[in-house]
Amino acid sequence: MPISSINSFTSTQPTAASVVTPKTLGSADFMKLLAVQFKSQDPMKPMEDTAFISQMAQFTALQQSQSLTTEMAKLSTGQQLATANTYLGQQVTVDTGKGGTVNGLVSAVQINKDGPSIVVGGVTYPLSAVLLVQPAPASTANSLPANPSV
Repeated sequence: MPISSINSFTSTQPTAASVVTPKTLGSADFMKLLAVQFKSQDPMKPMEDTAFISQMAQFTALQQSQSLTTEMAKLSTGQQLATANTYLGQQVTVDTGKGGTVNGLVSAVQINKDGPSIVVGGVTYPLSAVLLVQPAPASTANSLPANPSV
Protein backbone atom coordinates (compact mmCIF):
# COMPACT_ATOMS: atom_id res chain seq x y z
CA MET A 1 0.00 0.00 0.00
CA PRO A 2 1.48 3.40 -0.90
CA ILE A 3 2.35 5.80 1.91
CA SER A 4 -0.06 8.43 0.61
CA SER A 5 -3.01 6.07 1.04
CA ILE A 6 -1.89 5.12 4.57
CA ASN A 7 -1.86 8.77 5.56
CA SER A 8 -5.38 9.22 4.25
CA PHE A 9 -6.86 6.77 6.74
CA THR A 10 -8.90 8.37 9.47
CA SER A 11 -9.86 7.01 12.82
CA THR A 12 -13.18 5.22 12.95
CA GLN A 13 -13.41 5.57 16.72
CA PRO A 14 -16.38 7.74 17.71
CA THR A 15 -15.55 10.87 19.62
CA ALA A 16 -17.66 12.20 22.46
CA ALA A 17 -19.05 14.89 20.19
CA SER A 18 -19.97 12.45 17.41
CA VAL A 19 -21.92 9.96 19.53
CA VAL A 20 -25.62 10.36 18.85
CA THR A 21 -28.18 9.13 21.32
CA PRO A 22 -31.03 7.08 19.86
CA LYS A 23 -34.19 9.02 19.16
CA THR A 24 -37.72 7.70 19.20
CA LEU A 25 -39.89 8.33 16.19
CA GLY A 26 -42.70 10.80 16.55
CA SER A 27 -45.72 11.56 14.42
CA ALA A 28 -43.77 14.16 12.40
CA ASP A 29 -41.15 11.50 11.57
CA PHE A 30 -43.88 9.10 10.52
CA MET A 31 -45.40 11.70 8.21
CA LYS A 32 -41.97 12.36 6.65
CA LEU A 33 -41.52 8.64 6.02
CA LEU A 34 -44.99 8.46 4.54
CA ALA A 35 -44.21 11.38 2.21
CA VAL A 36 -40.99 9.68 1.09
CA GLN A 37 -42.95 6.50 0.37
CA PHE A 38 -45.39 8.51 -1.76
CA LYS A 39 -42.57 10.16 -3.70
CA SER A 40 -40.57 7.01 -4.30
CA GLN A 41 -43.36 4.64 -5.24
CA ASP A 42 -43.57 3.27 -8.76
CA PRO A 43 -46.33 5.15 -10.63
CA MET A 44 -47.17 1.97 -12.53
CA LYS A 45 -47.57 0.01 -9.29
CA PRO A 46 -48.77 2.46 -6.64
CA MET A 47 -49.14 1.24 -3.09
CA GLU A 48 -52.69 0.64 -2.08
CA ASP A 49 -54.29 3.26 0.12
CA THR A 50 -55.20 0.53 2.59
CA ALA A 51 -51.48 -0.04 3.25
CA PHE A 52 -51.06 3.62 4.21
CA ILE A 53 -54.17 3.58 6.37
CA SER A 54 -52.95 0.41 8.07
CA GLN A 55 -49.55 2.01 8.76
CA MET A 56 -51.20 5.12 10.16
CA ALA A 57 -53.47 3.05 12.40
CA GLN A 58 -50.52 1.02 13.69
CA PHE A 59 -48.54 4.16 14.45
CA THR A 60 -51.51 5.74 16.22
CA ALA A 61 -52.01 2.60 18.30
CA LEU A 62 -48.32 2.64 19.23
CA GLN A 63 -48.51 6.28 20.32
CA GLN A 64 -51.60 5.59 22.41
CA SER A 65 -49.93 2.58 24.01
CA GLN A 66 -46.86 4.65 24.92
CA SER A 67 -49.07 7.39 26.34
CA LEU A 68 -51.07 4.87 28.36
CA THR A 69 -47.87 3.34 29.76
CA THR A 70 -46.62 6.78 30.84
CA GLU A 71 -49.93 7.68 32.50
CA MET A 72 -50.12 4.31 34.29
CA ALA A 73 -46.62 4.86 35.70
CA LYS A 74 -47.69 8.30 36.99
CA LEU A 75 -50.83 6.79 38.51
CA SER A 76 -48.83 4.03 40.20
CA THR A 77 -46.40 6.55 41.70
CA GLY A 78 -49.29 8.67 42.97
CA GLN A 79 -50.95 5.62 44.51
CA GLN A 80 -47.71 4.60 46.22
CA LEU A 81 -47.34 8.11 47.67
CA ALA A 82 -50.90 8.07 48.96
CA THR A 83 -50.32 4.66 50.54
CA ALA A 84 -47.06 5.81 52.15
CA ASN A 85 -48.82 8.86 53.60
CA THR A 86 -51.45 6.65 55.28
CA TYR A 87 -48.60 4.89 57.14
CA LEU A 88 -47.48 8.11 58.86
CA GLY A 89 -47.81 7.70 62.63
CA GLN A 90 -48.81 4.04 62.28
CA GLN A 91 -47.07 1.08 63.92
CA VAL A 92 -45.53 -1.09 61.17
CA THR A 93 -43.52 -4.26 60.88
CA VAL A 94 -41.04 -4.16 58.00
CA ASP A 95 -38.75 -6.75 56.47
CA THR A 96 -35.14 -5.63 56.83
CA GLY A 97 -34.12 -7.59 53.76
CA LYS A 98 -31.53 -9.43 55.84
CA GLY A 99 -33.81 -12.12 57.22
CA GLY A 100 -35.18 -10.03 60.09
CA THR A 101 -38.00 -7.64 60.84
CA VAL A 102 -38.25 -4.27 62.55
CA ASN A 103 -41.26 -2.88 64.44
CA GLY A 104 -41.78 0.83 64.92
CA LEU A 105 -43.70 3.98 64.17
CA VAL A 106 -43.50 5.53 60.72
CA SER A 107 -42.00 8.96 61.35
CA ALA A 108 -41.65 10.21 57.77
CA VAL A 109 -42.24 9.52 54.11
CA GLN A 110 -39.26 10.00 51.86
CA ILE A 111 -39.51 10.34 48.08
CA ASN A 112 -36.63 8.74 46.18
CA LYS A 113 -35.99 8.11 42.50
CA ASP A 114 -37.55 4.67 42.98
CA GLY A 115 -40.69 6.10 44.58
CA PRO A 116 -41.79 6.80 48.13
CA SER A 117 -40.24 5.05 51.13
CA ILE A 118 -41.08 5.11 54.82
CA VAL A 119 -38.78 5.99 57.71
CA VAL A 120 -38.94 3.76 60.79
CA GLY A 121 -36.49 4.33 63.63
CA GLY A 122 -34.38 6.61 61.46
CA VAL A 123 -33.94 3.96 58.74
CA THR A 124 -35.56 4.18 55.31
CA TYR A 125 -37.48 1.16 53.97
CA PRO A 126 -39.27 0.69 50.64
CA LEU A 127 -43.04 0.30 50.75
CA SER A 128 -42.67 -3.26 49.52
CA ALA A 129 -40.91 -4.13 52.82
CA VAL A 130 -44.05 -3.41 54.89
CA LEU A 131 -45.41 -6.65 56.34
CA LEU A 132 -47.95 -5.34 58.88
CA VAL A 133 -49.64 -2.03 59.64
CA GLN A 134 -51.37 -1.39 62.97
CA PRO A 135 -52.77 1.71 64.61
CA ALA A 136 -50.26 3.54 66.75
CA PRO A 137 -50.48 2.65 70.43
CA ALA A 138 -52.60 5.17 72.32
CA SER A 139 -50.63 7.48 74.56
CA THR A 140 -51.82 7.39 78.17
CA ALA A 141 -51.11 11.11 78.61
CA ASN A 142 -53.45 12.10 75.79
CA SER A 143 -56.25 9.61 76.38
CA LEU A 144 -59.33 10.30 78.47
CA PRO A 145 -60.34 8.01 81.34
CA ALA A 146 -63.09 5.52 80.52
CA ASN A 147 -65.44 6.96 83.22
CA PRO A 148 -64.59 10.59 83.82
CA SER A 149 -65.81 11.94 87.13
CA VAL A 150 -67.60 15.25 87.01
